[in-house]
Amino acid sequence: MSTAEPVKRGLRGFFQRLTTSQAELEAAELQEDLDRHGATPIASCGRRSRFCVAGTLRTVTLRPRGGAPSLEAELYDGSDVIDLVWLGRRKIVGIEPGRSVRAEGLVSVQDGRKVMFNPRYELRPASGE
Repeated sequence: MSTAEPVKRGLRGFFQRLTTSQAELEAAELQEDLDRHGATPIASCGRRSRFCVAGTLRTVTLRPRGGAPSLEAELYDGSDVIDLVWLGRRKIVGIEPGRSVRAEGLVSVQDGRKVMFNPRYELRPASGE
């Protein structure tokens, strides 16, 4: 009888995967990785506090701020997004869309979006590596 329980869970998981969208599956996978990285879900990050976040970079953009270059990346962890901004930088090797990143810094809010300026960061291997 004990062997039936794992099969039941496996079938339940199989049917759940069939009825769940790809985006929902990716979000759930990213959220599972948060504990492994020692990170806080972005949705739980408050303003004016230091946090560690982890997720996947969706976009990376070079945008001037006050006449100086800044590299901006949108990090998604399955719960929310946060903009990582490196002031005075045009490029950072490894900071590219699709890359898994862990970042630490002070969270603020600008124009209704969570932002972390000049975060400490760690490039993470992709989930398949």
